[in-house]
Amino acid sequence: MPDRDAPVVRIAMWSGPRNLSTAMMRSFGNRSDCAVVDEPFYASFLRMSGADHPMRDEVIRSHESDWRRIADLLAGPAPGGKPVFYQKHMTHHMLPEIGLDWMAACRHAFLIRHPARVLASYAAKRETVSLFDIGFTQQERLFAQVAEMTGHPPPVIDADAVLAAPRAVLSRLCGALGIGFEEAMLAWPPGTRASDGVWARHWYEAVNRSTGFGNPSPLPVLQDPGLQEIEAAAMPIYRRLAAHALG
Repeated sequence: MPDRDAPVVRIAMWSGPRNLSTAMMRSFGNRSDCAVVDEPFYASFLRMSGADHPMRDEVIRSHESDWRRIADLLAGPAPGGKPVFYQKHMTHHMLPEIGLDWMAACRHAFLIRHPARVLASYAAKRETVSLFDIGFTQQERLFAQVAEMTGHPPPVIDADAVLAAPRAVLSRLCGALGIGFEEAMLAWPPGTRASDGVWARHWYEAVNRSTGFGNPSPLPVLQDPGLQEIEAAAMPIYRRLAAHALG
């Protein structure tokens, strides 16, 4: 595995899907000192789980799917020799077979969002959805593992708080991660990025039109009984993680 003492700050940001995660990747990617990687374990997850996701075959064909090689890259130098290496991770991609030793080379943060918002957004893109798909259970497990590994709870930010006060929340997040805040994190050019996963074509339409964090919207009320059941199961996890949100 590459030298973990290399002079680079590796930031692993953990969230489920539809959590403002791509906008957060745009924010960090617009820093002067930062390289980003987009859901590096996605192809591994699809190949190992057999999950039937949009663009499944193209994702596996276009991206590295050996988790060991990915782990080596994540614990190594940042692309382009940048001093900050931001890694956008989906919690549900971390199957039990995927080793976690590489995580010791990173500083970790957790991005959460109200389950109703996640489910409303996710259901608009896929016909079926489960509690596993939105990653809440896996996020809480990873949070506990990081806390045990580091000896303290990692920083948590809520997507709604980011939208309401992006400068304040991102400043606190950067401070918790040991890096300086940059004003460039608040706005970015529209369009795609070379660092985007091939799946961007299906999932990133809205963020590709964006030039910054949007305004908060009213909390959706889910009408579908199946989605309501998933929301009820996810809410206690959301509340437990929200108790650690940066104030």
